[in-house]
Amino acid sequence: MTAPVFLVDPADLDTDPVLVTGAEGRHAATVRRIGVGETVHLVDGAGNRAHCVVTAVGRDTVTCAVRERVHEEAPVPRITVVQALPKGDRGELAVEVMTEAGVDAVVPWQAERCVTRWRGDRAAKALAKWRSAARAAAKQARRSRIPEIAEPAGRAEEVAELLASASLGIVLHEEGAVRLSELELPEKLSAPGGHVVLVVGPEGGFTDAELAAFEAVGAVRALLGPTVLRTSTAGVAALAVLQARCGRW
Repeated sequence: MTAPVFLVDPADLDTDPVLVTGAEGRHAATVRRIGVGETVHLVDGAGNRAHCVVTAVGRDTVTCAVRERVHEEAPVPRITVVQALPKGDRGELAVEVMTEAGVDAVVPWQAERCVTRWRGDRAAKALAKWRSAARAAAKQARRSRIPEIAEPAGRAEEVAELLASASLGIVLHEEGAVRLSELELPEKLSAPGGHVVLVVGPEGGFTDAELAAFEAVGAVRALLGPTVLRTSTAGVAALAVLQARCGRW
């Protein structure tokens, strides 16, 4: 079984021994019941990982002796998912499973036909929940990098700008002319800076204006398969296909 992962401040990760305190320390000592002599990994969320052995456990602290430090490079190509806001807590579910599957960034998108609307305090609270879900899922998946959960996009033009800047822009659509598993991938995806932007639409589907804006910047419509997935699960299914196609898996 792989070692459990705990998130620490970058500055703390440079010390030896590392004292894990606060919420992470309580989780390690009280919830996980980590004991002296056990192996744990400490990460900073930005690709740095320390392989450690626990030397002492307090009420809500864990002291870790560093055995090895490694820096894990970001995978290529970078994969960003633009996720239309789902209903209820399905947005957090989408972030959780995409993080476990290896997404690099998620952009919440308030599409025209989204039932859920993020406004004022609700937007700040919802975004905080998405970021918390990414953090927890990254630790569960033993990742050293926490995916970026960007500020929400409110207009199709903002999403179109992201698509235009990518090496490959993909819009998941049930009437796509090509299956995602068969989509021709440009060679520049494997070069440094390669970037895929994948757009997942809302429960009510894209508007004609949104599709027109995306296609105007060269995005391609792609079909996942013969079934229609929920907006909260389509992203992780497409991500799995892309990971395999791009050689990340």
